Amino acid sequence: MITSILLIFLASLGLTGALRHYALKRGVVDTPNERSSHTTPTPRGGGLSFVITFLAAFGFALFFNISDLTSQPGAFWAIFCGGLLVAGIGFWDDHTHIPARWRFLVHSIAALAGLLLFGLPDIPLPGSTIDLGIIGYPLGIIALVWLLNLFNFMDGIDGIAGSEALFVGIGAMLIMQFASAGDYATPIFWLSILMAGIAGFLVWNWPPAKVFMGDAGSGFLGLMLGMFALWSANLGFSIWVWVILLALFVTDATVTLLRRMLNGERWFEAHCSHLYQQLSRKWGSHRPVTMALLAINVAWLFPWAWLAATKPAAGLFAALAAYLPLVLLAIKSSAGKSELPE
Repeated sequence: MITSILLIFLASLGLTGALRHYALKRGVVDTPNERSSHTTPTPRGGGLSFVITFLAAFGFALFFNISDLTSQPGAFWAIFCGGLLVAGIGFWDDHTHIPARWRFLVHSIAALAGLLLFGLPDIPLPGSTIDLGIIGYPLGIIALVWLLNLFNFMDGIDGIAGSEALFVGIGAMLIMQFASAGDYATPIFWLSILMAGIAGFLVWNWPPAKVFMGDAGSGFLGLMLGMFALWSANLGFSIWVWVILLALFVTDATVTLLRRMLNGERWFEAHCSHLYQQLSRKWGSHRPVTMALLAINVAWLFPWAWLAATKPAAGLFAALAAYLPLVLLAIKSSAGKSELPE
């Protein structure tokens, strides 16, 4: 396992450099404007490195029957085909403009495929569990499409989306391994492969970033974390763990969107009013914001996620306790506002 992780990390590291060179040569560059959180033209699309390394390893393992994927064909098709669809439309959008309706259609197809092939998980509650039944499918599509898009929305400063994905993935793996009784060996292995690819990319994307992730990478990340949440939940892992680990991104993106809608703004247009973007302008740098979010993740969210895994009946309580101060902070501060308050 360690050898596989190291090989994927090195492959992603080298591939990110090659993609940076390709982006510079083809002019696939983000040029700063009034909605930007950066000041230097920077190539984008580097996130394709962890897309390629992960999907190549996944397909290779299935073809040569190296991992326990043949016994879980639904997992393969949902992850491989869904990931390919989302990364493909994102790669296309990185090079030209794709209308939102077509991106939404592709995202919805990928989300529905995951729900159909993995199945809907039960939702643990105090003293019982809820089977959502048929209503779970539209709710699940909304949740997955929102998750993959919020990674795109939140990928606005150096290192933030990659480090968030690393925290969520590694946090989930640690909790599966040490705080849960089920057998999660296969999802843990493939999460480690995905995390290794992200780490290779993050070397280039860490502040000051030499390359940006791009839509191909950000959408793929959001979908993959959602797919692994479905996969592990249907093996008995509490879905509340994933809900808690993702709380920072979910809170900032959701509060920002709702506030812009309530203010009558064109919420679907590009903007720079996320809380993390405004903090980066106030603090004058991307690095302290990214580091602060990591600190909150580790010190605040990880313990609540651990509790949700060890005490499944308390999962809802743990999620509410984890989210409440983050939501209040976002509401009382500048998330979704055009200017940072004094």
